[in-house]
Amino acid sequence: MKHTKWLKKTSMADRTQRIRSIIGKNISEIIQFELRNPKIGFCTVSEVWVSTDFSIARVYVTFLGAKYPKQNLEELNKCKGFVRSSLAKKIDIRKTPEITFYLDETYEKAKRLDEVLQKESDQIEKMKK
Repeated sequence: MKHTKWLKKTSMADRTQRIRSIIGKNISEIIQFELRNPKIGFCTVSEVWVSTDFSIARVYVTFLGAKYPKQNLEELNKCKGFVRSSLAKKIDIRKTPEITFYLDETYEKAKRLDEVLQKESDQIEKMKK
């Protein structure tokens, strides 16, 4: 009895993961090939989170080489209606999720952390000499 409950939870988690992956892949393709907004620049979808009922999708994006990524994010959020309608044509689920784009800052945070660690390492080396 307990084993079947575990299987149900696992299959639901697998379904959620599968839908997250499909949504992310399709949104990435929509942004890259269908969206005609030069103000957005080069955008990559790094992660997608969906609510349990698949009505809301939080899409985390990065803008490589962008001087002002927050402005690019604002432009992308202005186009979210187009992205959602294009997504509805590509995937077959009952309700297409409401999409909100968020800036994924993990790369910048990791870069700053590496810089701090490098400075600390350099200072330790100087102290040893």
